[in-house]
Amino acid sequence: MIEYLWKAAFVFYSQTSTQAEARESKRLELILEGKSSSVAPGMRRSATLPKLTPQERKPVDTCARFFLNKTK
Repeated sequence: MIEYLWKAAFVFYSQTSTQAEARESKRLELILEGKSSSVAPGMRRSATLPKLTPQERKPVDTCARFFLNKTK
């Protein structure tokens, strides 16, 4: 689960970014609270707004799909 989050974070931030750590820590907290169904759409919006290509946003979509599938 965390691996998916980090791969998605690195779409937006470098691997040494403290912003990535803060962003994904908050998302992980929400997921652990059982709110993954609201986290996944937000992740997808984050990839849509900067108009990432399908290849660039693939880790984000994979992560979002993982969490949505776990909520069913």
